[in-house]
Amino acid sequence: MSVITLTRFTIEPAAVAALRTRHTDLVAAIRSATPGLVEARLGRIDERTVVGIWRWDSAEHLQAARRIAPDLPETAAAFSLASAVTADDVAVVDEH
Repeated sequence: MSVITLTRFTIEPAAVAALRTRHTDLVAAIRSATPGLVEARLGRIDERTVVGIWRWDSAEHLQAARRIAPDLPETAAAFSLASAVTADDVAVVDEH
């Protein structure tokens, strides 16, 4: 069963360009280190609120990525721009 992770956080409006670059770098690092990342998107709710939407093949792939992510410099770089970080994992039960 696939899983979608929704990570919501706050950034300074001037940091959006840097965040986009760092998000791209983080996605590439995760993909090269572990399988299972189907897609990764970055969206804005408002000027300061951003949501990362990552879809995984399975909960096992998500957990494998979470084990290695803290040690990646790309993780630290991306999240250094963020505050008030929350994350939810959504198990996909119906796909069309």
